[in-house]
This record gives sequence, structure tokens and C-alpha cells, in this order.
Amino acid sequence: MGACCSCQRGGNFEGFFVEGEEHDRDFEEENIVLTRDAGARVRLQGSSKYVSMFSQQGKKGINQDAMTVWENFSGDKDMFFCGVFDGHGPSGHKVARYVRENLPTKISTLYRQPSVDDDDGVLELENYDGFENPDFKNPYFLSWKARLIKCFHEVDEELENEVSIESYCSGTTTVSVLKKGEHLIISNLGDSRAVLCTRDENDELISEQLTVDLKPNLPSEAQRIRSCQGRVMAMDEEPNVYRIWMPHEDCPGLAMARAFGDFCLKDFGLISTPQVTYRKLTQKDEFVVLATDGIWDVLPNKEVVRIIASSRKRSLAAKFLVDHAVRAWRYKYPRAKIDDCAVVCLFFKRQRPVLSKSVSEMSELSFNQTYIYGASFRGDDALDTVLNWDGDGSSENGGNGSDSGPNRMKKRRQGKKKPENVEK
Repeated sequence: MGACCSCQRGGNFEGFFVEGEEHDRDFEEENIVLTRDAGARVRLQGSSKYVSMFSQQGKKGINQDAMTVWENFSGDKDMFFCGVFDGHGPSGHKVARYVRENLPTKISTLYRQPSVDDDDGVLELENYDGFENPDFKNPYFLSWKARLIKCFHEVDEELENEVSIESYCSGTTTVSVLKKGEHLIISNLGDSRAVLCTRDENDELISEQLTVDLKPNLPSEAQRIRSCQGRVMAMDEEPNVYRIWMPHEDCPGLAMARAFGDFCLKDFGLISTPQVTYRKLTQKDEFVVLATDGIWDVLPNKEVVRIIASSRKRSLAAKFLVDHAVRAWRYKYPRAKIDDCAVVCLFFKRQRPVLSKSVSEMSELSFNQTYIYGASFRGDDALDTVLNWDGDGSSENGGNGSDSGPNRMKKRRQGKKKPENVEK
């Protein structure tokens, strides 16, 4: 998950030119601004007029979360690309960083091309609530949907061939948005989440979830996985956490239905096809929050929106949210290890007060009542992947068997077949 990186001020970082910025140094992470494709300004941390972003390592080891914001995306001064990436598995942090660097670059390149190949076409829209959204017929959205899906598939294929990264049992989820004017396009792969802050008819702030948490037990996801011979089940000690397992092995136990990488499961129902949706923004919409599940596991959407909206300084909004999430972890799951957290906030308007009271005043009682008196206990560490499971409740988070990752990767490539009923 790696939202932090080391580079010298004014030096080079992974082929970027690094600019230094002197403002908004209220916390230790300083702004890192890079110049990339078509002059886009790329942020890996920090803030700007419309952006606040922050990541913090949890208690499970190396930070496997990553994040990025591209301003002036693909040379368009009115366009933003924002994304968070939640790695898992032994090399999850490397996979998350790989996708962070390569996915927006590929999207930017394809954006400047007049059309995409007809191979993918414009896909039928996924519909979880049974109602058709008329905005989904917007020509701007339809032209982008095929491009985004094509980019996700190509990045996943390139990741599989990247010999420097072990991605057989490691991967990453991602949620990202593209904003241009009133258009907001959301791409979701896995269980990170995008939530919109908007206003109701009484001009009160409300939250609106823009993505579906793509878990293995979601009916449409479970049907696809099982049709490809994958198994969906929960372990005895985690009855509410459903995972994907290989047909005849109790591994790897992946807790999401879509991801980059995790090639041991790509023949058994796991896919890298994002759910792509569209939102036409109005004057009632204030900002969008992208965050990894370290936030959503402990804070409801409504509370997240209130915390961000109440931040007295926009540049610190993302850090403010992470601080509250960490407190919630300690109160709600005192026996569990705190997960990594990554947050990107994209604001749609110039800063102005949106709540009269600070969230520290409003939420203190909420924390005391909800997280102390409503505390639940979790005896596990809520791992995204259980690489080896004995079936009797014991697990080993490792992979040192004789059939190593590279050898198994070779076998997969030799016997690779296209699963039936896998959506494109």
C-alpha cells in the first residue's frame, strides 16, 4: 500500500520531475508533486486547492495502501484523476504501487486516442439495484466505459508478465474517479469505496455511496466464481467474511471478488473488470471521498462525510478522517490490528464553511456512545488473503511450499483457459 516515497527535493523520482511546495505543512508529510504525461501534475501525498490526501500505516506490517491524484489529467486543465489502491498478499505493496504508476498513465494515453478497439466494445452496464440510471446512456460516459475497461485489462496482463513482482498470490483493489466539469466517472475494482457528499432538499449534508463493495458473497459475484469452479465460503472463526478459494486447495482465501493480480484465482472467477458508473454533478454536490477499507470497516458513510465537511482546514481533511478511523478501530475492535488507511478527498468548489460546528464537538459523544458502549470484539486480524488454510480453522499467512509462485505461474500460463461466463 505505499503512499509514502523517498525522493530528494527538486530531484528525480521514477522518471518524474519533482517540484517542491512550501505551504500546508501542518503535518509531517509534505507535498510531493510530479510532472508526468502531457504536463499533468501528479500528487502522491499532500494537498492542493481542491484535493486532500493522506495515508497511514496500520499495525499489520508494511503499508500496502497507495494513492494518487492527477491534476490537469492528460493535459486537460479541467480534468482530475484520483485513485486509491489497497494491496494484499506478500507483495501487495508492490502491486499497489505498480498499478498506481501504470493505470493512470495508460488511461491518459488512451484518452488522447479517437477511439478504442472494437474488441471490448461498450459493455452492458451492471445493475445491482434493479433500476436503470438514465445518466448511464450519456455519450460521454459510454465513450469512457470501454476505454477504462480496456486499460484495466491491459494493466493486469502487463502485471502478470512483470517478473520483478510476485503477483501469483498478491494483488490490489482500486477505486478511482475521473472528473471533467460536471462529469464524474467512477471505476471500482474490489472493496474500496467512493462516497459523495451532497445536499438534500433541506440543504442538509448527506452521503451517497457511489460504488458497491464487490465481495465474493454478492450474488452476481458468487455466481460467476462458482461457474468457474472457484469456491466461496467463510472460515469458522470469521463467519461473516466470505473468501474465494481454489477448487481443490484451501488457499488463497481472497476476501474480494475483483482485483489486479492474484493470478492463482484468475481461472476460477476472480476478474480485473471494473464496475464503471457515471454521475452528473450538480450544484448540490460538495465533494467525493475515496478510501480503502481501513476507513469503511469502522466508520459509516454519514460519519465520514461529517468529518470531512467539518475539517477547519481543507488541506488536513484526509488526515482528520484517518485520525478518527484509528480511534474508531481502537474502540470498536480492541483485539484486532488496525488496518492501513488511505484517503483522497476531491472537492468540487472553493472552500467555504459547510458545517457550523467542528466534528470534534459533534463526534465526541458519538465516539463515546458508539465505540465504547457498542464495542465488539474481533479475534482475527481481518486479513485480505489467507494463503494456506488447514480447513480446521488454522491458517498460515505465507507461501513456502515446494510449488513456488513462479512455477505455479508457469503452469497457469501453459494451461490457461478462458473461464466461462466471465463478464467482459
